[in-house]
Amino acid sequence: MNRGLLPVLLFLLACAGPAPAAPIDLKAINEAQLSAKRGQGLNPAIIKAQVLLARAHFSPGVIDGRDGENFKKALAAFASASGSAGGKLTKELFDRLAATSSEPVLQEYTIAEADLKGPFVPKIPAKMEDMAKLDHLAHRNPLEALAEKFHMDEGLLKALNPGKPLDKAGTAIVVASLKDDKTREKASKLVVEKSARTLRALDKGGKLIAYFPASIGSQEKPAPSGTHKIERVAQNPSYTYNPKYKFKGVKSDKPFTIKPGPNNPVGAVWIALSVEGYGIHGTPDAAKVGKSFSHGCVRLTNWDATELAAMIEKGTPVEFVD
Repeated sequence: MNRGLLPVLLFLLACAGPAPAAPIDLKAINEAQLSAKRGQGLNPAIIKAQVLLARAHFSPGVIDGRDGENFKKALAAFASASGSAGGKLTKELFDRLAATSSEPVLQEYTIAEADLKGPFVPKIPAKMEDMAKLDHLAHRNPLEALAEKFHMDEGLLKALNPGKPLDKAGTAIVVASLKDDKTREKASKLVVEKSARTLRALDKGGKLIAYFPASIGSQEKPAPSGTHKIERVAQNPSYTYNPKYKFKGVKSDKPFTIKPGPNNPVGAVWIALSVEGYGIHGTPDAAKVGKSFSHGCVRLTNWDATELAAMIEKGTPVEFVD
């Protein structure tokens, strides 16, 4: 090569920028195969794997198309349950996941009037005392409601639907297809792994039938130890603050109640345990599940708490392990 041309070629390559990212659309993701080359940002194969994990009841938390901690833990749990090891998305593991369901992982959905009906609360206060002044703790807007409906990150939902109004009835959008033809099994036991920040549901034979990332306890209110039992399940619960807990940032020395809604501190579902003041519940901050601490309880995404509530009954044992 003429050495005089080398600086010119390098300049042209620099101007061209990085190679185009893999397309993020319905066809590309439904037909995605695992590639050895993985760039930064949204990954079609990871989106596909996350939806397949969710269908198989190995929750990756929020479906966001990124190779994050909750995704890796869900992969490791699925791998272990299917007879292999590791938390990396290998071709073997990707093929095993693909074999669990033949349905496309993305689908078209037409936004309905009901999706836009609300009521919505554009600004949710940061302080609990201020939350107690609201009539409901609803979603902030249609985008948040749609993202939660399909267990998706808002950024991914927008990336899949560039230029489309997500607040207009009749709009056809691309969303995760969470169809699951499997009969939901009842759990005979729940195991809360405090250090791993996970919750596992087991059948009578000890087989893992569902896995969820979880936020578990904190220094100010650690999670309990030992084995306890499910007492009751409350859908769309209100939240009553007990001043004896003295949560950081809460100044009130009197009890107060926060109205129901998905942005309530305990989210869409409350599963009470036999140890006073503790439960398993949803959260308005799905993206933080498994990555932050809770106020002592076991915190799941709203959709995972809803799924778990359908798998348990009063008296189901819940074992807390370190």
